[in-house]
Amino acid sequence: MSKNAKRRKSKKSEPTGSNSNVAIAIGVPLLGSLLLGQAVISLTGAPGDSLSRSSIVLAALGMISMFYGMQKYGTPGMGLRGGRPMFAGSGFAFMGWVAILILRFIYIAIDESSMLVEPLFPIFTYLFLFEAFAVQVWAFSLVFKSVSDAFGGLTAAVVSGLAFAAIGFYFFQESFYLTQMFTSGWLTLMGVLYMATWGIFYGMIRLRTGSILGIVLVQAMQSLTVWELIPPFQFVNESNLNPLFFSITGIIYAVLIWRLWPTELSDYRI
Repeated sequence: MSKNAKRRKSKKSEPTGSNSNVAIAIGVPLLGSLLLGQAVISLTGAPGDSLSRSSIVLAALGMISMFYGMQKYGTPGMGLRGGRPMFAGSGFAFMGWVAILILRFIYIAIDESSMLVEPLFPIFTYLFLFEAFAVQVWAFSLVFKSVSDAFGGLTAAVVSGLAFAAIGFYFFQESFYLTQMFTSGWLTLMGVLYMATWGIFYGMIRLRTGSILGIVLVQAMQSLTVWELIPPFQFVNESNLNPLFFSITGIIYAVLIWRLWPTELSDYRI
């Protein structure tokens, strides 16, 4: 390799962002969504613990992130790429979906009395727009890009994954079942690790493909099939929810993270 090539490679890998950009990317959308959500709830009188509150907060999170991110980084920087990057991302995420679906049949009992009690299209629309797209535009578009510019791609994959996990732990449907498992410290740790590995797995896909569109679609389909089409019992106990579901799923995600781990600079799609 020539000296000029080495110099170009070194320059390409140097951080170009700043800590202030990271702080803005993480803090402003979060604070704005919480304030806007509270304002709408106060004006409309919507219950503070209802699905409508989650929709308002997540929608605000996504809109603020999209507006700021598109102005600062543009479409490629935000990971809004179709075509080959989208299909590659959906292919990687599909492996996680298949694993979790198989384990769902093995370790969680199906509540047949609750199957298909509501139209699927509104449910899928909520999952796609709010739990998937809005959260990922913040975590894997805005947060990922700002962190990658300041600290590098691997750090961005981990930080954005943990940010995704934190939002999901509070707002996603899995949170209902995870909180009912928190009767001991090791179960709490299991739930935290499950969400963290799920988020970092998606962060690695974002890093390797440069697109969030594939994982947005797969996340919505995964939530629809695992928690809606074959719903679990609302009252969770050891007879209908085995904690091994979350631990084995976390291990599978960890294996997929290991397989996606980049080994050279050309693996990065930031």
